[in-house]
Amino acid sequence: MATAIVYYSRHHGNTKKLLDAIAKDNEVTLIDATASPEADLSGYDRIGFASGIYYSAFAKQLVAYASGHLPENRDVFYLYTHGAPDGDFLKTIRAVAAEKHAREIGTYHCQGFDTFGPFKLVGGIAKGHPTEEELQGAADFYRNL
Repeated sequence: MATAIVYYSRHHGNTKKLLDAIAKDNEVTLIDATASPEADLSGYDRIGFASGIYYSAFAKQLVAYASGHLPENRDVFYLYTHGAPDGDFLKTIRAVAAEKHAREIGTYHCQGFDTFGPFKLVGGIAKGHPTEEELQGAADFYRNL
């Protein structure tokens, strides 16, 4: 089954660390949504969307990419890293997937080191994340999809 994961990972690269752990032992295509804005997803059966959380949502750039490129009727999954412990972070990306009649097959998330906005004043939050255990958790999540 051909799988692609489209991602947006900036600042500390927390989300990309999860994807690198997945790609280490699995055949998966990683697509940076900003570096490859015209990548074609039509050849993939499963499509993951991965992002850090910005203002309590997936990155706008990734949501826009999904809106313009997600083919209809695909299996989708989500991975994300976040500084804040709780929130309805998937609302915008799930809305796009619903418009495309996608089937959600799983979600993985963990904390990620965050120095955005006011967190910078206190040296950041969630220092040391993602941990080795969280990286392994991402790899295990992917293998069990």
